[in-house]
Amino acid sequence: MPKVKTGHITLNYEVQGTGDPLVLIPYLAADHACYTFQVAEYSKHFTCFSLDLRGTGESDKPDAAYTTETLADDVAAFMQAANIQKAHVMGLSLGAAVGMWLAAKYPDKVASLGLHSAWPKTDPYISAVLQGWQRAAKDIGSVPQALIQVMFPWCFTPELYAEKPEYIQSLSDFVRSRPVQSIESYVQQTSAVLNHDALEQLQKITAPTQITFGERDVITSVRFAEPMKSRIRNSEVVVFERCSHAPIYENVPVFNQRTLEFLKRHTVQVSSRSGFHPGFVCRGGVFRSQP
Repeated sequence: MPKVKTGHITLNYEVQGTGDPLVLIPYLAADHACYTFQVAEYSKHFTCFSLDLRGTGESDKPDAAYTTETLADDVAAFMQAANIQKAHVMGLSLGAAVGMWLAAKYPDKVASLGLHSAWPKTDPYISAVLQGWQRAAKDIGSVPQALIQVMFPWCFTPELYAEKPEYIQSLSDFVRSRPVQSIESYVQQTSAVLNHDALEQLQKITAPTQITFGERDVITSVRFAEPMKSRIRNSEVVVFERCSHAPIYENVPVFNQRTLEFLKRHTVQVSSRSGFHPGFVCRGGVFRSQP
């Protein structure tokens, strides 16, 4: 898989599809493959760039602490290195936190923004949940097992567990199949979540923005809808019924449909100087014409 050097770190990524560029930012403890169910559909319409954030997957894992703003700077540097002048940007949970910082700091790079299961500033409730997740990962001694045993129940509804136990098992197997995040990297990443505060940055976002929530989500519930929509001038809110924190898995067809409808309403306008062209794909870090 291709990698790019961005400043002092190297980021791993995958590219699929053709069309306007779409940058997908993963959630907590996940690598680029977390959007597999979305890329299968998105890649029919867009060139999908799926990233491994620092500390995850095959990207570098520096020891220094970082913030969600730092991760946004990484994504901006990635876009620069990959010659992506402007792109649609989408993220869930941590990916959304990074996306809002990216759109606020680098508005010229973002054509549209998808903020899914997002929150503008960590509140005491999220802090209590994340601190529990940190302790669980340390006690269990395995990030994948902590994800499955502790985080999954916060992300999926009781009905999904009851009605589709084989599906929960397949998602568990998928988590175990991915590159293992170390406890140290997980603590760094959850610390970035604990310190997330982009509330006063939201008014700087100029890109059309889709904000979505799961109806049953308690971590990033609809309590955050008004603080975000009132500050992001060109935004809309969608609520996915019978879903918790992870509609990307809980109701794949509806999530993909609603997000694709939004993405297709907007185009990426770039200057002739841009190194990216929608008829090109990247293999091994080198852009080649798509046959």
